[in-house]
Amino acid sequence: MLMERRFDLQDRFIDYAVRIIRLSEAIPENKAGKHICSQVLRSGTSPAPNYGEAQSAESKADFIHKLKIALKELRETEIWLKIIIRSGLIKPSEQLSPLLQETNELISILFKSVETAQNNQERK
Repeated sequence: MLMERRFDLQDRFIDYAVRIIRLSEAIPENKAGKHICSQVLRSGTSPAPNYGEAQSAESKADFIHKLKIALKELRETEIWLKIIIRSGLIKPSEQLSPLLQETNELISILFKSVETAQNNQERK
């Protein structure tokens, strides 16, 4: 009998953070690389714990606030990934396409989650 894998967004955020960590280890250690590495590492690993905090939010407003922080960090990470790609810090830059795709998917999920939570809050 096959066990069905349950979709767990928290696990997806953790996997995303691990991918960001691995990316950071591949960025060259020159002046620009160190700066960008620090930035993408900070913003790209932040959504996982912020999403986790949202799950334990004290109120709907707190839940929405934590999701918005995670969304903001994902959008920042998206920009850093595009900078890495366009600057050629990682070669071939095409290997970053799946990570950029995952970033966009997570942004879409959180954007819709915030929108839904806000609509539900307004109805009460």
